[in-house]
Amino acid sequence: MNLFMPERVFFDPSSLKYPLGEELYHYFESRNIEIIKSSIQNVSKLIPGVDEQQKYARSKKTLVITVKKGLKLDVCKPSADYEFSLVTNCPGNCEYCYLQTTQGYKPYLRVYVNLEEIFNTIKEHIKKENKPITTFEVASSGDPLSLEHITGTLAKTIDFFGSMNNARLRVVTKFSNVDSLLPLKHNGHTRFRVSIGTRYIIKNFEHNTASFDERIEAASKIASAGYPIGFIVAPIMVYPTWKEEYTELFDRLRQQIDLTKSDEPVTFELIQHRFTPIAKTFILKRFPGTKLDLDESKRILKWGKYGRYKYVYPKETAEEIKKFLSDLILERFPQARIEYFT
Repeated sequence: MNLFMPERVFFDPSSLKYPLGEELYHYFESRNIEIIKSSIQNVSKLIPGVDEQQKYARSKKTLVITVKKGLKLDVCKPSADYEFSLVTNCPGNCEYCYLQTTQGYKPYLRVYVNLEEIFNTIKEHIKKENKPITTFEVASSGDPLSLEHITGTLAKTIDFFGSMNNARLRVVTKFSNVDSLLPLKHNGHTRFRVSIGTRYIIKNFEHNTASFDERIEAASKIASAGYPIGFIVAPIMVYPTWKEEYTELFDRLRQQIDLTKSDEPVTFELIQHRFTPIAKTFILKRFPGTKLDLDESKRILKWGKYGRYKYVYPKETAEEIKKFLSDLILERFPQARIEYFT
């Protein structure tokens, strides 16, 4: 896959007070990429575009280098105890992505340069929990691997967690540029979960991400390097050949993933396709030719946090999905742990 490079980079003035901020400034300066020094409050006004599609496309090619100011960590169930961010958003153009609605009208990418402050916040939360193991998710708001070739911050974070016995890191990605992470001393403290789906889903809805084959190859490398490995199967969709294609997916994983290098069981997280009314509006504006099934009459309402609701498959369909995929997984990976279906 082609690695991301932005069209323009904004530097919040505060970011240049940190070593990583200076390093990134020189990195982009040497590549003759447009650099704009501006407060993050001005970024949306300075991204070009006259309609929704243009603004979305140009935002996805805009990178903001800034400082993570709100360092209180949110709870992240069922994935982990807490979540934190190295980046926000990613260069992928997944049509169904929930970040369509949570990251605003112009979903530009952000990189946070105050790593030591972020790490110190993590240490404080570990002390507060006072548990044998506290878990942290780093990919709820963006995919750090998608920008790792530019930032190197995921490697530093894996090293940081590798040095601690009472904390574990969880990463999820749709990208495949994992080679720089393979020799790290992770000590089994970072679980990589590769977001995977059928060929149909990746080809039609997950633009500018790693392909079906590239993701399986990346997962194979990660597992062979001794990282605990897992898979997020999402979004699960029902379409005419869904059973055949999910069977192919799990057959390929069984054939290519070596699970002998880690003592941890392989994990699976199963997430059915869902959408909100607001997300549907954004999707139809940004991807007017989408093949996504957004027909509310074929779904039921599921209520979430803060009184919000989303459309999910009817109970009978959801039960069929859950049983079919669980059987496929456990037939091929008897020791696997299916963490949840939602």
